[in-house]
Amino acid sequence: GAPAMSNSWLVQLLLPVADNEGRCFPDSLWSALRETLVQRFGGLTVYDRAPAKGVWTPSPSMRAVDQVFVVEVMCPTLDAAWWAALQRRLESEMRQQAIVVRAIPVRQIGSNTT
Repeated sequence: GAPAMSNSWLVQLLLPVADNEGRCFPDSLWSALRETLVQRFGGLTVYDRAPAKGVWTPSPSMRAVDQVFVVEVMCPTLDAAWWAALQRRLESEMRQQAIVVRAIPVRQIGSNTT
């Protein structure tokens, strides 16, 4: 028969490598985030080897460039309020105007899905 499929969510956080003054964030911030996500969702994936560059225009005459990396979590349901609270916390801790948190519906294909 056909392979089993299940629906879930892929949540991605686009996080700055450094603060607005170019200072790296303390390891304790990353450790706390990693522990929170692993405890709640059972795991995560971090793409931090080659940070991506985000370009944005805070005003018509200004352009900013951030180096970011991606943290991904797979979850069976989407608790938007929980993710919004995490987003606000990270924006505060990282002193950012906005941190992107996006959720993408995923259909997993394989014999280990239900």
